[in-house]
Amino acid sequence: MRIKLLVLALSAFAGQGAATARMNQSLDVQIIEAPKIIRIGAADQLVYELHLTNFSNHPLELNGLVIKAGDAPIKTYVRDELPKAMDLVGPSEANARIIPVGRRAVVYIGVPAPAGFPGGPISHSLTLNRIDTDEADFTVSGGTAVPEATAHPRLSPPLRGGPWVAVYEPGMERGHRRVFYATEGSATLPGRFAIDFMKVDAGGKLASGDPDIPANHYGFGAEVLAVADGSIVAVRDDVPDPATISGRPRPGIADASGNYVMIDIGGGRIATYEHLKQGAPVKVGDRVKAGQVVGFLGFTGQASAPHLHFHLADRASILGAEGQPYVFASLTRLGQYATIDSFSQGEAWPPTDRSETVRDSFPPPNLVVRFAGD
Repeated sequence: MRIKLLVLALSAFAGQGAATARMNQSLDVQIIEAPKIIRIGAADQLVYELHLTNFSNHPLELNGLVIKAGDAPIKTYVRDELPKAMDLVGPSEANARIIPVGRRAVVYIGVPAPAGFPGGPISHSLTLNRIDTDEADFTVSGGTAVPEATAHPRLSPPLRGGPWVAVYEPGMERGHRRVFYATEGSATLPGRFAIDFMKVDAGGKLASGDPDIPANHYGFGAEVLAVADGSIVAVRDDVPDPATISGRPRPGIADASGNYVMIDIGGGRIATYEHLKQGAPVKVGDRVKAGQVVGFLGFTGQASAPHLHFHLADRASILGAEGQPYVFASLTRLGQYATIDSFSQGEAWPPTDRSETVRDSFPPPNLVVRFAGD
């Protein structure tokens, strides 16, 4: 569901009374994709993006943001928090809170959802100042939206066994969560809920033997499974598997996904698997059942190591679709990396006190999991 909620905010009066007041354009506040509520780990989170475009003649500095449910604040971003939560479209600024004239910033929201949500609209109060004037801070209110109340797809495992690391980081500057594409006439965020699954051993290593050889990686060649019953709607299988990681090609945006398979699982949802090996066992038009092999984990496209990229989309387009939420019906939690850097540096993953089966949940960042199967 795509909604466009536009608020044209007008600045505070610039005089000592209505007679001397003048109005200035300031900020356009939009929520383009409806907010989602998703169970991540053991808690519900509210996930969406707030688009802020500066229509004034002055650079604007965002000093505070309050998200409200009704009249009750559910999250307040103070100055120090905002740089981690927002990015400018295009070249960055030294001060990450500044929105230059004519530029757009995106605030990536991921906050605990209030109990009982969704039960009504959310709204926003933003505190800003014009950095090239002596005027006082002013407040803009807007961006009202109702979070989606629909149940998310319950998916079967995309892989067997483990340990698999569910690699993603919502705050990563060039991570899936923060990369928009405008390849088909509108900007979309296909990787909003994308996960890169990478297999490791107990010590956190990705490979046995020379790690420059893709076939030495533990996950390479693993069977990739249909997460639900559905119909194959897209297959790419013409990208060769590189012989080495160091010698891999550097493809452009059109080939970044490498070999892929897409499954229409119903309800307007497309399961998308990327970076597959050549040799797909399915073709467009095939009907598949949950758990059926639809591909093999590979090392094609833009990838630094063999892995399975997985996400759900609202249409059968690699880059021209909006990423949609989902939960796994069951997985076993084995441990969790504290940060994506800890994983990237090859550290051993910290195990949990005991393995735990988690049901109907989206994995938290960098969770180490085991799926049913060998």
